[in-house]
Amino acid sequence: MKKNSQLTRIVLYQNLGFLGIMAICYLDELLKLPMLIFSEHPFAFLYRRPTVEILLVLAVWFLVSTSTRRILERIRYLEKFMRVCSWCRKINYKGEWMPLEQFMRQGFDTPTTHGICTECLHKQQAVAEKVKEARKSAAT
Repeated sequence: MKKNSQLTRIVLYQNLGFLGIMAICYLDELLKLPMLIFSEHPFAFLYRRPTVEILLVLAVWFLVSTSTRRILERIRYLEKFMRVCSWCRKINYKGEWMPLEQFMRQGFDTPTTHGICTECLHKQQAVAEKVKEARKSAAT
């Protein structure tokens, strides 16, 4: 939940920034800020220039907003992955690293037991046979 609120805050600040830019462009022409600061010659309000500026800002806003939305969707997708330690195989569940058995009890209320799959069984049998042969050859 905390990550989701941070991501929505990013989008909110981005949108407020673009709205601020558009408001400044419009108010700049409406209040004639450069004229008030540098000159005393008033002239008529021209709608074309601020309209073109606002349309350009809207186009940039659309491009930035679309790419931000895609990036945030990708982040949300990647954050859904369960992280497993590569060495000890513990699972990160709600910020805590725990063994698989504990995760199964907490996350799913599922009891666990240990066993061996057929592939691992064959590998272990092959290793055991090699050890037996090595012992026989070492004994003779």
